[in-house]
Amino acid sequence: MPLPGFLARSALPVIAIIAGGMAAPALAASAPTTKVVSCAAGNCLVIWGSRERGSETVLINGHAVSVQGNRNWKVSLPVAQIRDWSQRYARTIEVSTIDAMGVVQTSAEARLPIGLLGGTTNLALLEVRVK
Repeated sequence: MPLPGFLARSALPVIAIIAGGMAAPALAASAPTTKVVSCAAGNCLVIWGSRERGSETVLINGHAVSVQGNRNWKVSLPVAQIRDWSQRYARTIEVSTIDAMGVVQTSAEARLPIGLLGGTTNLALLEVRVK
């Protein structure tokens, strides 16, 4: 059943706003992702992300890294190197891209696996009691 003229005209802006709001998340760039894998250095953190242009430089916590890929890229770094570049107990790393002029194009935080940069405690003895 068609809507009356006034109702149809007033509903169009509402429909346009709703449709526009639903399309916005699809246009947003996805946040970089991380995963720990085994590598020659012991354990490595693999970071995946995307950039507007393949010519942009990727920075991890402010350090330029050489990545594989073009617009969709990936890099594998030893966990020890990530520890050197991060604060203790950090839960995220900063992933940025800069253009040839040094202007930051994107900046996002990538979540780290839980406990990756936590401290370790060497125990001489662990006592467990059952009640």
